[in-house]
Amino acid sequence: MPTAEEILQREIFRINVHLPRKRVPLSELLGTDDPKIALRDGSEHHFRKEELRYLASLVGEDLQNLKLPIILEISTLNRGYFRVRGRVEVRVIDEILGEYDPLNERGEALYPRYLLPRIRRLLPTTTTYAFISE
Repeated sequence: MPTAEEILQREIFRINVHLPRKRVPLSELLGTDDPKIALRDGSEHHFRKEELRYLASLVGEDLQNLKLPIILEISTLNRGYFRVRGRVEVRVIDEILGEYDPLNERGEALYPRYLLPRIRRLLPTTTTYAFISE
């Protein structure tokens, strides 16, 4: 008989099948006519070129270091918040929110969940949700 924890883990895996098999650098996506990636469920996810160009304008020379899609982690531990990991990824979110401080670059950041619609409105194809059980 599976435990409650095992059932929860299976369900979280099931709801995360929309995540990419592998995240791809922005520089690679900008160099293709049809920017897309393979997802865990076998389907493809297509990126909008104008979104990619917008991200390129935000990151400047860090094109190779920005991996897409940017994962917005929704956790069972930090209710009311979401997490973003990666120095360049956090920088992008901070830039969008008007909070970027070059003297305080972070590799990981927590943001209030009410900011999600603002980010998703600007970056609908270059961000995605991941549900995490901690």
